[in-house]
Amino acid sequence: MDLEVLVRPKHIGPKPPVVSVVIPTYQRPRALAACLEALAGLDCARERYEVIVVDDGGPTGLQAVVAPFVDSMALTLARQSNTGPAQARNAGAQLARGRLLAFTDDDCRPTPDWLCALEQHFHKQPRHLIGGRTLNLLSENLCATTSQLIIEAAYAHYNQDPEHARFFASNNLAAPAALFRKLGGFDRCFRVASEDRELCDRWRYRGLELSYAPEAVVFHAHPLSFRDFCRQHFRYGRGAQRYHRVRALRGSGRLFREIPGHARFLGRLRDPLARLPLPGALPVVGMLAVWQLANAAGFVYESLHGPHGNGPWHSPDLSDDAATVPSAGGQ
Repeated sequence: MDLEVLVRPKHIGPKPPVVSVVIPTYQRPRALAACLEALAGLDCARERYEVIVVDDGGPTGLQAVVAPFVDSMALTLARQSNTGPAQARNAGAQLARGRLLAFTDDDCRPTPDWLCALEQHFHKQPRHLIGGRTLNLLSENLCATTSQLIIEAAYAHYNQDPEHARFFASNNLAAPAALFRKLGGFDRCFRVASEDRELCDRWRYRGLELSYAPEAVVFHAHPLSFRDFCRQHFRYGRGAQRYHRVRALRGSGRLFREIPGHARFLGRLRDPLARLPLPGALPVVGMLAVWQLANAAGFVYESLHGPHGNGPWHSPDLSDDAATVPSAGGQ
Protein backbone atom coordinates (compact mmCIF):
# COMPACT_ATOMS: atom_id res chain seq x y z
CA MET A 1 0.00 0.00 0.00
CA ASP A 2 1.45 3.36 -1.08
CA LEU A 3 0.89 5.19 2.22
CA GLU A 4 3.13 7.60 4.14
CA VAL A 5 2.34 8.65 7.70
CA LEU A 6 3.26 12.32 8.11
CA VAL A 7 1.82 13.17 11.55
CA ARG A 8 1.39 10.73 14.44
CA PRO A 9 -0.56 11.24 17.69
CA LYS A 10 1.40 13.08 20.36
CA HIS A 11 -0.10 11.10 23.21
CA ILE A 12 -1.11 7.44 22.99
CA GLY A 13 -2.78 6.01 26.07
CA PRO A 14 -2.29 2.50 27.47
CA LYS A 15 -5.57 1.35 25.89
CA PRO A 16 -6.58 1.68 22.24
CA PRO A 17 -9.47 4.05 21.49
CA VAL A 18 -12.96 2.66 21.05
CA VAL A 19 -13.64 4.62 17.85
CA SER A 20 -11.41 5.61 14.94
CA VAL A 21 -12.74 8.47 12.82
CA VAL A 22 -11.48 8.23 9.22
CA ILE A 23 -11.56 11.25 6.89
CA PRO A 24 -10.44 11.07 3.24
CA THR A 25 -9.52 14.48 1.83
CA TYR A 26 -8.38 15.97 -1.44
CA GLN A 27 -7.49 19.62 -2.01
CA ARG A 28 -9.98 21.13 0.48
CA PRO A 29 -7.84 22.44 3.36
CA ARG A 30 -10.39 24.97 4.65
CA ALA A 31 -13.17 22.41 4.74
CA LEU A 32 -10.88 19.92 6.48
CA ALA A 33 -9.96 22.49 9.15
CA ALA A 34 -13.65 23.13 9.86
CA CYS A 35 -14.31 19.38 10.10
CA LEU A 36 -11.42 18.91 12.55
CA GLU A 37 -12.67 21.83 14.63
CA ALA A 38 -16.05 20.11 14.93
CA LEU A 39 -14.37 16.82 15.92
CA ALA A 40 -12.32 18.63 18.55
CA GLY A 41 -15.63 19.70 20.14
CA LEU A 42 -17.12 16.22 20.45
CA ASP A 43 -18.82 15.29 23.72
CA CYS A 44 -16.53 12.32 24.04
CA ALA A 45 -13.54 11.67 26.28
CA ARG A 46 -10.31 12.24 24.38
CA GLU A 47 -8.98 8.75 25.06
CA ARG A 48 -12.08 7.11 23.54
CA TYR A 49 -11.46 8.21 19.94
CA GLU A 50 -8.78 9.00 17.42
CA VAL A 51 -8.92 10.84 14.10
CA ILE A 52 -7.14 9.62 10.96
CA VAL A 53 -6.91 11.97 7.98
CA VAL A 54 -5.82 10.45 4.67
CA ASP A 55 -4.68 12.94 2.02
CA ASP A 56 -5.55 11.44 -1.37
CA GLY A 57 -2.50 12.89 -3.14
CA GLY A 58 -3.47 16.56 -3.04
CA PRO A 59 -0.95 19.06 -4.46
CA THR A 60 -0.46 20.90 -1.15
CA GLY A 61 0.70 19.37 2.11
CA LEU A 62 -1.75 19.37 5.04
CA GLN A 63 0.62 19.41 8.01
CA ALA A 64 -0.12 23.09 8.66
CA VAL A 65 -3.86 22.40 8.53
CA VAL A 66 -3.79 19.63 11.14
CA ALA A 67 -1.16 21.27 13.38
CA PRO A 68 -3.67 23.30 15.49
CA PHE A 69 -5.50 20.11 16.45
CA VAL A 70 -2.72 17.73 17.47
CA ASP A 71 -3.01 18.72 21.13
CA SER A 72 -6.80 18.36 21.30
CA MET A 73 -7.13 14.83 19.88
CA ALA A 74 -5.15 11.76 18.89
CA LEU A 75 -4.58 12.79 15.29
CA THR A 76 -2.85 10.94 12.45
CA LEU A 77 -2.18 12.41 9.02
CA ALA A 78 -1.25 10.03 6.21
CA ARG A 79 -0.79 10.57 2.50
CA GLN A 80 -1.35 8.23 -0.44
CA SER A 81 -1.02 8.65 -4.20
CA ASN A 82 -4.24 9.81 -5.84
CA THR A 83 -6.31 6.63 -6.00
CA GLY A 84 -9.70 7.91 -4.83
CA PRO A 85 -11.69 8.20 -1.58
CA ALA A 86 -12.55 4.49 -1.36
CA GLN A 87 -8.89 3.51 -1.14
CA ALA A 88 -8.21 6.49 1.17
CA ARG A 89 -10.85 5.19 3.59
CA ASN A 90 -9.37 1.70 3.41
CA ALA A 91 -5.93 3.13 4.14
CA GLY A 92 -7.28 4.96 7.17
CA ALA A 93 -8.97 1.77 8.35
CA GLN A 94 -5.65 -0.09 8.17
CA LEU A 95 -4.06 2.51 10.45
CA ALA A 96 -7.01 2.56 12.85
CA ARG A 97 -6.71 1.15 16.38
CA GLY A 98 -10.37 1.42 17.37
CA ARG A 99 -12.94 -1.38 17.36
CA LEU A 100 -15.41 0.88 15.54
CA LEU A 101 -14.60 2.79 12.35
CA ALA A 102 -16.57 6.01 11.88
CA PHE A 103 -16.34 7.52 8.40
CA THR A 104 -17.10 11.11 7.51
CA ASP A 105 -15.94 13.57 4.82
CA ASP A 106 -13.83 16.71 4.99
CA ASP A 107 -16.85 18.89 4.08
CA CYS A 108 -18.92 17.58 7.01
CA ARG A 109 -19.36 18.97 10.52
CA PRO A 110 -20.28 16.26 13.06
CA THR A 111 -22.48 17.37 15.95
CA PRO A 112 -21.03 17.08 19.48
CA ASP A 113 -22.95 13.87 20.29
CA TRP A 114 -22.31 12.19 16.91
CA LEU A 115 -19.76 9.65 18.11
CA CYS A 116 -21.64 8.85 21.30
CA ALA A 117 -24.74 8.00 19.26
CA LEU A 118 -22.79 5.73 16.91
CA GLU A 119 -21.00 4.06 19.79
CA GLN A 120 -24.27 3.31 21.59
CA HIS A 121 -25.60 1.53 18.51
CA PHE A 122 -22.33 -0.34 18.14
CA HIS A 123 -22.52 -1.73 21.68
CA LYS A 124 -26.12 -2.87 21.08
CA GLN A 125 -25.41 -4.37 17.64
CA PRO A 126 -21.66 -4.99 17.30
CA ARG A 127 -21.95 -6.70 13.89
CA HIS A 128 -24.11 -4.07 12.19
CA LEU A 129 -23.13 -1.40 9.69
CA ILE A 130 -24.48 1.82 11.22
CA GLY A 131 -25.55 4.94 9.35
CA GLY A 132 -26.36 8.36 10.75
CA ARG A 133 -28.32 11.31 9.39
CA THR A 134 -26.78 14.01 7.20
CA LEU A 135 -28.29 17.51 7.04
CA ASN A 136 -27.54 20.33 4.62
CA LEU A 137 -25.81 23.28 6.28
CA LEU A 138 -26.15 25.55 3.22
CA SER A 139 -29.89 26.08 2.89
CA GLU A 140 -29.38 29.15 0.70
CA ASN A 141 -27.58 27.08 -1.95
CA LEU A 142 -30.13 25.72 -4.46
CA CYS A 143 -27.95 22.84 -5.60
CA ALA A 144 -27.07 21.78 -2.04
CA THR A 145 -30.77 21.98 -1.08
CA THR A 146 -31.72 19.77 -4.01
CA SER A 147 -29.05 17.24 -3.10
CA GLN A 148 -30.42 17.17 0.46
CA LEU A 149 -33.92 16.37 -0.84
CA ILE A 150 -32.50 13.53 -2.91
CA ILE A 151 -30.66 11.96 0.02
CA GLU A 152 -33.73 12.34 2.25
CA ALA A 153 -35.82 10.52 -0.33
CA ALA A 154 -33.17 7.80 -0.65
CA TYR A 155 -33.07 7.23 3.11
CA ALA A 156 -36.87 7.19 3.35
CA HIS A 157 -36.94 4.60 0.55
CA TYR A 158 -34.10 2.31 1.62
CA ASN A 159 -34.30 2.63 5.39
CA GLN A 160 -37.99 2.30 6.19
CA ASP A 161 -37.10 -0.32 8.82
CA PRO A 162 -34.24 1.25 10.83
CA GLU A 163 -33.05 -2.13 12.10
CA HIS A 164 -32.96 -3.65 8.60
CA ALA A 165 -31.75 -0.72 6.54
CA ARG A 166 -30.28 -1.01 3.04
CA PHE A 167 -28.20 2.07 2.26
CA PHE A 168 -26.03 4.66 4.00
CA ALA A 169 -23.84 7.36 2.47
CA SER A 170 -20.14 7.18 3.31
CA ASN A 171 -20.05 10.66 4.89
CA ASN A 172 -21.87 9.35 7.99
CA LEU A 173 -21.26 5.64 8.34
CA ALA A 174 -19.72 3.40 11.01
CA ALA A 175 -18.55 -0.20 10.78
CA PRO A 176 -17.07 -2.72 13.22
CA ALA A 177 -13.40 -2.65 12.29
CA ALA A 178 -12.79 -6.41 12.26
CA LEU A 179 -15.72 -7.17 9.97
CA PHE A 180 -14.95 -4.22 7.70
CA ARG A 181 -11.46 -5.55 7.12
CA LYS A 182 -12.60 -9.16 6.65
CA LEU A 183 -15.08 -8.08 3.99
CA GLY A 184 -12.34 -6.17 2.17
CA GLY A 185 -13.41 -2.62 2.97
CA PHE A 186 -14.61 -0.27 0.24
CA ASP A 187 -14.20 -1.53 -3.32
CA ARG A 188 -11.34 0.59 -4.67
CA CYS A 189 -12.51 0.25 -8.29
CA PHE A 190 -15.28 2.76 -7.45
CA ARG A 191 -13.18 5.87 -7.91
CA VAL A 192 -16.00 8.16 -9.05
CA ALA A 193 -18.95 7.27 -6.75
CA SER A 194 -21.17 4.51 -5.30
CA GLU A 195 -18.53 2.77 -3.21
CA ASP A 196 -20.91 3.21 -0.26
CA ARG A 197 -23.82 1.59 -2.14
CA GLU A 198 -21.59 -1.34 -3.06
CA LEU A 199 -20.34 -1.82 0.52
CA CYS A 200 -23.90 -1.77 1.91
CA ASP A 201 -25.03 -4.31 -0.67
CA ARG A 202 -22.03 -6.57 -0.02
CA TRP A 203 -22.57 -6.31 3.74
CA ARG A 204 -26.16 -7.54 3.33
CA TYR A 205 -25.12 -10.17 0.78
CA ARG A 206 -22.80 -11.67 3.37
CA GLY A 207 -25.76 -12.09 5.77
CA LEU A 208 -25.04 -9.03 7.91
CA GLU A 209 -27.39 -6.19 8.90
CA LEU A 210 -27.49 -2.40 8.62
CA SER A 211 -28.99 -0.16 11.33
CA TYR A 212 -30.07 3.46 10.92
CA ALA A 213 -29.18 5.87 13.75
CA PRO A 214 -30.86 9.19 12.84
CA GLU A 215 -29.71 10.77 16.11
CA ALA A 216 -26.07 10.53 14.87
CA VAL A 217 -26.03 13.78 12.87
CA VAL A 218 -23.45 15.48 10.69
CA PHE A 219 -23.98 18.71 8.80
CA HIS A 220 -22.89 18.80 5.18
CA ALA A 221 -21.31 22.08 4.02
CA HIS A 222 -20.54 21.59 0.33
CA PRO A 223 -21.26 24.72 -1.75
CA LEU A 224 -22.32 23.53 -5.21
CA SER A 225 -22.51 25.55 -8.39
CA PHE A 226 -24.79 24.40 -11.22
CA ARG A 227 -21.74 22.98 -13.00
CA ASP A 228 -20.60 21.19 -9.82
CA PHE A 229 -24.08 19.73 -9.37
CA CYS A 230 -24.14 18.38 -12.91
CA ARG A 231 -20.66 16.88 -12.59
CA GLN A 232 -21.49 15.31 -9.24
CA HIS A 233 -24.63 13.58 -10.45
CA PHE A 234 -22.97 12.55 -13.70
CA ARG A 235 -20.39 10.79 -11.52
CA TYR A 236 -23.17 9.26 -9.45
CA GLY A 237 -24.68 7.90 -12.66
CA ARG A 238 -21.34 6.37 -13.60
CA GLY A 239 -21.01 4.87 -10.15
CA ALA A 240 -24.56 3.49 -10.32
CA GLN A 241 -23.76 1.66 -13.55
CA ARG A 242 -20.69 0.06 -11.98
CA TYR A 243 -22.70 -0.78 -8.88
CA HIS A 244 -25.35 -2.65 -10.85
CA ARG A 245 -22.70 -4.44 -12.88
CA VAL A 246 -20.91 -5.64 -9.75
CA ARG A 247 -24.21 -6.77 -8.23
CA ALA A 248 -24.97 -8.80 -11.33
CA LEU A 249 -21.52 -10.43 -11.30
CA ARG A 250 -21.84 -11.18 -7.60
CA GLY A 251 -25.42 -12.42 -7.87
CA SER A 252 -26.83 -10.00 -5.29
CA GLY A 253 -29.26 -8.20 -7.61
CA ARG A 254 -30.31 -7.24 -11.12
CA LEU A 255 -31.02 -3.78 -12.49
CA PHE A 256 -34.32 -4.66 -14.16
CA ARG A 257 -35.70 -5.76 -10.80
CA GLU A 258 -34.92 -2.33 -9.35
CA ILE A 259 -37.01 -0.33 -11.85
CA PRO A 260 -40.32 -0.45 -9.90
CA GLY A 261 -38.45 0.49 -6.74
CA HIS A 262 -36.85 3.47 -8.52
CA ALA A 263 -40.30 4.77 -9.39
CA ARG A 264 -41.35 4.51 -5.73
CA PHE A 265 -38.12 6.27 -4.74
CA LEU A 266 -38.93 9.20 -7.03
CA GLY A 267 -42.40 9.35 -5.48
CA ARG A 268 -40.82 9.93 -2.08
CA LEU A 269 -39.62 13.34 -3.26
CA ARG A 270 -43.17 14.66 -2.99
CA ASP A 271 -43.13 14.99 0.80
CA PRO A 272 -39.91 17.04 1.15
CA LEU A 273 -40.97 19.15 -1.85
CA ALA A 274 -44.32 19.85 -0.23
CA ARG A 275 -42.54 21.30 2.82
CA LEU A 276 -40.91 23.99 0.69
CA PRO A 277 -42.68 27.31 0.04
CA LEU A 278 -43.98 27.43 -3.54
CA PRO A 279 -41.53 30.09 -4.84
CA GLY A 280 -38.63 27.97 -3.55
CA ALA A 281 -40.06 24.66 -4.75
CA LEU A 282 -40.20 25.54 -8.45
CA PRO A 283 -36.41 25.97 -8.92
CA VAL A 284 -35.85 22.74 -6.98
CA VAL A 285 -38.20 20.89 -9.35
CA GLY A 286 -36.06 22.14 -12.23
CA MET A 287 -32.90 20.97 -10.50
CA LEU A 288 -34.44 17.55 -9.90
CA ALA A 289 -34.97 17.25 -13.66
CA VAL A 290 -31.31 18.18 -14.20
CA TRP A 291 -30.36 15.53 -11.62
CA GLN A 292 -32.16 12.81 -13.55
CA LEU A 293 -30.64 13.88 -16.87
CA ALA A 294 -27.10 14.09 -15.46
CA ASN A 295 -27.49 10.76 -13.70
CA ALA A 296 -28.79 9.06 -16.85
CA ALA A 297 -25.97 10.57 -18.93
CA GLY A 298 -23.36 9.24 -16.50
CA PHE A 299 -24.98 5.81 -16.51
CA VAL A 300 -24.93 5.65 -20.32
CA TYR A 301 -21.35 6.97 -20.46
CA GLU A 302 -20.13 4.27 -18.08
CA SER A 303 -22.06 1.62 -20.00
CA LEU A 304 -20.19 2.59 -23.16
CA HIS A 305 -16.75 3.37 -21.76
CA GLY A 306 -16.45 1.36 -18.54
CA PRO A 307 -14.93 -2.13 -18.21
CA HIS A 308 -16.98 -5.01 -19.58
CA GLY A 309 -17.27 -8.61 -18.51
CA ASN A 310 -15.16 -9.24 -15.44
CA GLY A 311 -12.82 -6.44 -16.50
CA PRO A 312 -10.42 -4.94 -13.94
CA TRP A 313 -12.85 -5.30 -11.02
CA HIS A 314 -11.41 -5.67 -7.56
CA SER A 315 -14.61 -6.28 -5.60
CA PRO A 316 -13.75 -8.57 -2.67
CA ASP A 317 -16.77 -10.77 -3.34
CA LEU A 318 -15.50 -11.40 -6.87
CA SER A 319 -12.27 -12.92 -5.54
CA ASP A 320 -11.38 -16.22 -3.93
CA ASP A 321 -10.85 -14.46 -0.59
CA ALA A 322 -14.63 -13.95 -0.23
CA ALA A 323 -15.01 -17.55 0.89
CA THR A 324 -13.03 -16.82 4.06
CA VAL A 325 -15.45 -14.13 5.27
CA PRO A 326 -17.63 -15.42 8.14
CA SER A 327 -21.38 -15.29 7.78
CA ALA A 328 -23.55 -13.42 10.29
CA GLY A 329 -23.79 -16.51 12.43
CA GLY A 330 -20.06 -16.94 12.90
CA GLN A 331 -17.59 -14.94 14.94
